[in-house]
Amino acid sequence: MRPQIPWVEQAQAIPDCPPGLEYLAYVDCLFIKQQVSVLEAFTGFEAANKYEVVNSLGQRVYLAVEKTDCCTRQCCGNNRPFEVSLYDAYQREVLKVKRYLRCDSCFFPCCLQKVDILTPNDQLIGSVKQTWSICVPNYKIRDAQENNVLSITGPFCTSSCCGDVEFEILSTHGDIKIGTLSKLYSGVIKEAFTDADNFRVTFPMDLNVTTKASLLGAALLIDFMFFEKQQGQGTDGIGMIA
Repeated sequence: MRPQIPWVEQAQAIPDCPPGLEYLAYVDCLFIKQQVSVLEAFTGFEAANKYEVVNSLGQRVYLAVEKTDCCTRQCCGNNRPFEVSLYDAYQREVLKVKRYLRCDSCFFPCCLQKVDILTPNDQLIGSVKQTWSICVPNYKIRDAQENNVLSITGPFCTSSCCGDVEFEILSTHGDIKIGTLSKLYSGVIKEAFTDADNFRVTFPMDLNVTTKASLLGAALLIDFMFFEKQQGQGTDGIGMIA
């Protein structure tokens, strides 16, 4: 049974836009809110992640649901491969984010993190690839033809214990800042006892719809890499050496 989400007004059809993603053409900011798992908070037993994607008015646009088996979640923790499906207001799957089992340490530059952004019928529309770095997190946003379209650069310290953590969204060559991907501080109690993180993604209104979809995938990857708690412990910290 697919997740239930409330009705939202459908945007008009846009040429060359994957069905169900039309709404992305009309926004320049989205919030990604991870739902709290009570079982995970009290027992440390890793549950499948669920996220609400909402607009600046707090209206739910999509519901994102992780699809992994129990063994994978417990054995691989935050490094686990996953497939996250996004559902629209009519419970239709409109997008898939697929992560592969890879390393994220700078000691393994040939096998760094990657997620593919796919339509429900597995057509590639974009990808996010981690690039080698010792000091700060770096990523490339790519289109379906594997051309670099944007870059993401994170801070040296990704610890979220004191405030927001901001990743900059940059132009193709990394010389112009066009947006931000921010992990929002949720308060002492929520930060200490849960891994239900909140993110804000800002970008130009006229950015390609598929690129906006890829930025949502980048937010999920960054959440798992730096802010997903494993065995009750956070994974955020200093640099990319770990």
